[in-house]
Amino acid sequence: MLKPLKIGDVTLPVPVVQGGMGVGVSLSGLAGAVAACGGMGIISTAQIGYRDRDFDKDPLGCNLRVMKEEIDKARKIAGTYGNPFTQPEEKREKSTDMQKSGMIGVNIMVATKRYEDYVKAAVAAGADIIISGAGLPMSLPELIGDAEIKLAPIVSSLKSVQVIMKYWLKKYGRLPDMVVAEGPLAGGHLGFTRDQLADIAGLHYEEELIKIIRHVRECGERYHKEIPVVAAGGIYTREDAERYFALGVSGVQMATRFVTTYECDASEAYKQMYIKAKKEDIVIVKSPVGMPGRAISNEFLKRAEKGQIPHGKCHNCIITCQPKETPYCITDALVNAVKGDVENGLVFCGTNAYRAEKMEHVEDIMKEFRPGT
Repeated sequence: MLKPLKIGDVTLPVPVVQGGMGVGVSLSGLAGAVAACGGMGIISTAQIGYRDRDFDKDPLGCNLRVMKEEIDKARKIAGTYGNPFTQPEEKREKSTDMQKSGMIGVNIMVATKRYEDYVKAAVAAGADIIISGAGLPMSLPELIGDAEIKLAPIVSSLKSVQVIMKYWLKKYGRLPDMVVAEGPLAGGHLGFTRDQLADIAGLHYEEELIKIIRHVRECGERYHKEIPVVAAGGIYTREDAERYFALGVSGVQMATRFVTTYECDASEAYKQMYIKAKKEDIVIVKSPVGMPGRAISNEFLKRAEKGQIPHGKCHNCIITCQPKETPYCITDALVNAVKGDVENGLVFCGTNAYRAEKMEHVEDIMKEFRPGT
């Protein structure tokens, strides 16, 4: 049975975290709509300033500046929409109440160059929560200082959550406010090897998830803190979510389901790639940043398999990227796709992208996951 998601002093009416999707797929439009409906809207900070005219000259400066702009816009969207579950029908579009019903947060990859600058910018911009993965966010508590912002590491194994919690306790005297346990069915960059992804059933990931939940719960009880575990990867319907709730999670993170919404910040062509995709079109690719990823097969990926695709100036995105050796620029590839040039871009997706058959409104998806319905 689905229940509201409690994160410290905040309770989300709908236990849904919208996954951060970069570049530019989850910005203020999507995050604001999810928060308006009682969930957690997440803005991806990955090359968030890509639309700025100065991006090629100063990507870092643009990204840090645009982060605050997107967070502010998301809050306005959430306030304008109002909460469709608590407001009368006639007031839904007219509400000017700026008190959000959900939360607005950011996803910052640990592998991002100048990671510390992004974290500090998120704090200064007033984000409610920082979700951080693509590496272990060991220094995250130190970077936020005394700011009252919630922290949620993304983990894929019991070992990783043990390492993070032990280190945070010893070094900073604190624990996460939420833990996102991301499994092998997720989209984008994945915390598993290519060999592991070739035999997902053999991973028995639900057993690993149960171990993560148990460790987080026991650690929280020891230090008198309730820490929710949110399951991520492969969750598309309420039935999917209920299966994970039965295992003991407190919420679910979804990304793929939200791509084919009218409110999603990606181009129409990007969304149509999902709607047109068949199950066999979803493939595991080797990303230029050294991690496997899940994407929709297209002409771009076929060219990338044959050799290096020429690229211009480095945009300083990921610390593991070697510009002279990379088969293609991942920033260029993701920007092309989100703008609509999908045959010359990388279209990341989750394992269930082929299940998308039509465009939806965020409000309708959130109704599906509302507790008590």
